Amino acid sequence: MASISTLFTKTPNPSLSLPGNSKSHFTPAFRLPISLISKKSTHQRLRVSSALIEPDGGKLVELCVEDSLRDAKKREALRMPRIKLSRIDLEWVHVLSEGWASPLRGFMRESEFLQTLHFNSLRLDDGSFVNMSVPIVLAIGDAEKHQIGDSTKVALVDSKDNIIAILSRLTGDIEIYKHNKEERIARTWGTTAPGLPYVDQAITNSGNWLIGGDLEVIEPIKYNDGLDRFRLSPAELREEFTRRNADAVFAFQLRNPVHNGHALLMTDTRRRLLEMGYKNPVLLLHPLGGYTKADDVPLSWRMRQHEKVLEDGVLDPETTVVSIFPSPMHYAGPTEVQWHAKARINAGANFYIVGRDPAGMGHPVEKRDLYDADHGKKVLSMAPGLERLNILPFKVAAYDKTQNKMAFFDPSRAQDFLFISGTKMRTLAKNKENPPDGFMCPGGWQVLVEYYDSLVPSSNGKVPQPVPA
Repeated sequence: MASISTLFTKTPNPSLSLPGNSKSHFTPAFRLPISLISKKSTHQRLRVSSALIEPDGGKLVELCVEDSLRDAKKREALRMPRIKLSRIDLEWVHVLSEGWASPLRGFMRESEFLQTLHFNSLRLDDGSFVNMSVPIVLAIGDAEKHQIGDSTKVALVDSKDNIIAILSRLTGDIEIYKHNKEERIARTWGTTAPGLPYVDQAITNSGNWLIGGDLEVIEPIKYNDGLDRFRLSPAELREEFTRRNADAVFAFQLRNPVHNGHALLMTDTRRRLLEMGYKNPVLLLHPLGGYTKADDVPLSWRMRQHEKVLEDGVLDPETTVVSIFPSPMHYAGPTEVQWHAKARINAGANFYIVGRDPAGMGHPVEKRDLYDADHGKKVLSMAPGLERLNILPFKVAAYDKTQNKMAFFDPSRAQDFLFISGTKMRTLAKNKENPPDGFMCPGGWQVLVEYYDSLVPSSNGKVPQPVPA
C-alpha cells in the first residue's frame, strides 16, 4: 500500500511557537507516515540545471533574519512600539516571510495597496508588472497609530506577546494611511453585501488605519498543530521539484476533501503534459491551510483524508507532492484566484489547474452563486502578470452511472451522469451513508464520516465549537 510519502518533513530548526490546537475537539490525533529527506541526500541529487519557472521579480524573497542576528533583533524589538497581531495577521506574516508574495517585502504601503485594488498588479522598478490581486495589509487603530508616532521601527507580537517580526524601513519609510474599508471590500469582492466570511473575520472590526513597511521576521512561523512539517516554503518546494527532476509542475489548489473526480482531473492533466512532450511532470497538491469559513472541513481532517487518497493509490505518491499553502481564504472568486495562481509561480509551478467557480461561494444574502462560474478561468487567461503561467481549465467530471465511477461529463448521454454536490456529500457523510461506489476512496470517505460524527452534540448536549482564526 502506498504511503503519503510525498508529505515530507522539513529540516528541524529553531522556531517560534504559536498556540497549538492539539487539545481541540476539532484536531484529531493522528500520525502521517512520512519519508525523511535530509539536507545531505537532497543536495546530492540536485540537477545542474532546472526548468522551473522564475519567481516573480526574478528572485524569491525570504524575510526571516539570519540565525546569528536573531537574539540581537529580539533585544532591539523590546524597545519598540508594539502591534498585536491577529491569527490572520500571523498567517499573512507567514506568507510574506517565505516569499509566496514575491517580490513584496512586507505589508503593503499605500502605493502598493492602491495598485493592488485598482490594477490587480504591481509595477516594478524596471517597468515590468507582476500580478497582485488581494491586498496584504496590516490594520491598526487610533491608539496604536498614536503610540507609533514618528517611530521608524515597530515590533509585531502575537497574542502572548511573543515577538514575531519587526516592521522597518529597509527599502522606504514606514507608512500609516487611511483604511477605507468600503472601497477595499467593494473592489476585492465586487460587493459590500453583509455576511462575507473574511470581511466579518478580518476587516469589519479592524482598525481604521493601515501600516506598511518592510518585514524582518524573527523566526520561521510555526503553529504546533502536528502539521508544521507539511508546510513547505516556496524554496523547499523548488528544491524538492528539482530533486525529482521535474520538467513541469502543475498545481491544484483545494480547500475540500479529494474525491475521485478531482483525482481524474489531476491524472488526466499529467497524461496531457506527457503527450505534450514533458518527461516528468509533477503534481503539487496544495490544500489551503490558512483561515477558512466555519462550515469548511478543518485542515487537520482534510490532511487525514488526503493521506487515505494516496494510501489507496488514487494518486501516485511518486509523482505527487502534497504540501500546505499557508494563505488565508478570502472567497473572492476571480480576484482571489489570481493570487492563488501567482503564489504557485513563486513555488515553481508553470501550470495551474482551474475549475468551476474557483475561490467562489454562495451569495451571502441571495440564493445564488456570488460569481459567474466561468469567470475565474477566463480572468486567469487574461490577468496582467500571469502571462508566464499556463492555465489549464479542466473538464466537468461527474459520476457515470453506467461505469460506476467518476468520468468526464458527456452531454450526449446526460441521463447517465449524476452530479453529487458538496451539500449532498456532506449530508451523506453526516448520516453515515455511503456515496455511490467509485465516488471517493473508502478510506477517505471514512475520514469524512468521522469528522461529521465529531460534530454531534456530546452527552452534555454541547456541540464542539471550531477554533477561531
